[in-house]
Amino acid sequence: MTRLLLHTAVATALAVGALGLTQPARASSSDGVHTLRVPDGDPHERSLAPRTTEPFSMIGVTWDDPDAALDGTAQVRTRSRESGEWGAWHALDTDVRTPETGPDRHRAGVRGGTQPLWTGPSDGVQVRVSGARLPEGLRVELVDPDGGSGPVHTTVVEPDVVDPAAGGPAAGGPTAERPAVTPRSAWGADESLVKDPPTYTTDTQAMFVHHTAGTNDYTCEESASIVRGVFLYHVRSNGWNDIGYHFLVDKCGTVFEGRAGGIDKPVLGAHTYGFNAATSSVSVLGDYTTATTSTAARESVAKVAAWKLGLYGLDPTGTTVLTAGADNGKYKLGQKVTLHRISGHRDGYPTACPGQNLYDDLPEIRTLAGNAGKPTEPAPEPTGPGAEDVLGR
Repeated sequence: MTRLLLHTAVATALAVGALGLTQPARASSSDGVHTLRVPDGDPHERSLAPRTTEPFSMIGVTWDDPDAALDGTAQVRTRSRESGEWGAWHALDTDVRTPETGPDRHRAGVRGGTQPLWTGPSDGVQVRVSGARLPEGLRVELVDPDGGSGPVHTTVVEPDVVDPAAGGPAAGGPTAERPAVTPRSAWGADESLVKDPPTYTTDTQAMFVHHTAGTNDYTCEESASIVRGVFLYHVRSNGWNDIGYHFLVDKCGTVFEGRAGGIDKPVLGAHTYGFNAATSSVSVLGDYTTATTSTAARESVAKVAAWKLGLYGLDPTGTTVLTAGADNGKYKLGQKVTLHRISGHRDGYPTACPGQNLYDDLPEIRTLAGNAGKPTEPAPEPTGPGAEDVLGR
């Protein structure tokens, strides 16, 4: 794996036509994440003028108070390192909340933030944020998961992640085959950044489906870099202990191990505020608000859900009753909620995630997951005239 480089140089001051590129104020960096402070001032509108920056491939905006929401919009535009051209403005997804329990919630330095956006290799940025009342301490997070060298090409490692002490599915439960999973070591997780051991819950009762938002304009060779970027953003920018999702899936159907602790264990995640306990999560790389999902992605999500729920003898096509662990804007703390075993993020939290198209795919995904644990029936023998010739008799 290419080691993540520590950015030490501040951005270079340039003047390019009417763009007026300027030097960033109070730039700082740490293990693959370069940060730029957005100047305080107007409580309703703040911006960062176009400027040259250290190399990055993913961007997001964070703020001081992890419990504050950005009631407004955050838009960014970036400059391609390859072409030198500035791209169009992109709105960042602001539907994010801090985990309500576990080490992520109580670690020092936890920050609120948007979802990150994959930009591809870039070296310039412009930002504008507006809203009813903006949170303090706005910061632009420029994530460089590859040390400025471009995407690291990572392939699925076989066999997948398996705990030697892990048992099979619960007695009487579905027996869905474990899907191939690209382990953390293969996509390049820097384990030294994970300070606290994983927290475990009693079991896994449901699977929440997400999308990472951002862009669908990525190649599957870049997927490992995107996963590594999300990991760095969650840990270095949001201040969480580890990546929030348990699994990630790209549009080619490759499955990546997310949060550490064992893919066959009930690890407490940071994915659905109010329902992190006793649930698992899978996030599809891309934005499925308008784009459609690939067949490969849907099948992989179904395989992951069928196998994970099958470990506890659960039917992935069924429902369960969960108790809200926080007042999250959709449900009250302690409220009992009936949810599908395979639910969308929006079923547990007030968000558009996982995008309308992926959400509309959930019935199909449940059906695929339900069939994953069923034995394949042999094709019926042919009958009628000529049957003996077909059967070789």
